Amino acid sequence: MATTATDARRDLLITGLRNIHAVEKQALSIMTPQVERIEHYPEVAERLRAHIEETHGQIARLDEILAGFQESHSTLKDAALSMSGGMAAITHSVAGDEILKNSFANYAFEHFEIAAYKSLLTLADDGGFSSATTLLSQSLGEEERMAAWIDDALPTITRRYATLYAEGGSSAAKV
Repeated sequence: MATTATDARRDLLITGLRNIHAVEKQALSIMTPQVERIEHYPEVAERLRAHIEETHGQIARLDEILAGFQESHSTLKDAALSMSGGMAAITHSVAGDEILKNSFANYAFEHFEIAAYKSLLTLADDGGFSSATTLLSQSLGEEERMAAWIDDALPTITRRYATLYAEGGSSAAKV
């Protein structure tokens, strides 16, 4: 049986939706331990808490889109990426400059998500799946705002880290 271009785009979109669903689960497993450890950077903790809530909303939107296609997320992908996110969080927690490493990783991760959502929007637009575009656009906007926040905050975070380091060494500057 030949696959039509629309069927192929649908299949690619479903795969992409499952992938970004797992990526959002991974994001939670990265951000949650970070926010629990932050002490000297209250604005970072506040923004991470807000983005954790946004991420829960993104996951719900992805579930809604998948349900509209009579599909569901991949439990295996969700579990695998959540575990790898947890390992990344643990790895950074032993670094003296944890707040900087987390900030760099979060900045890169946000851009990965932005790229994924842009790709999904292209597939949805080209496939005529307009029911998905509004929800995907909402998530894309949240990721773009988070990336912009990190971009704006990074000089402040770096300066505060340097000041705390100078005052008390790496253990005082950690998080």
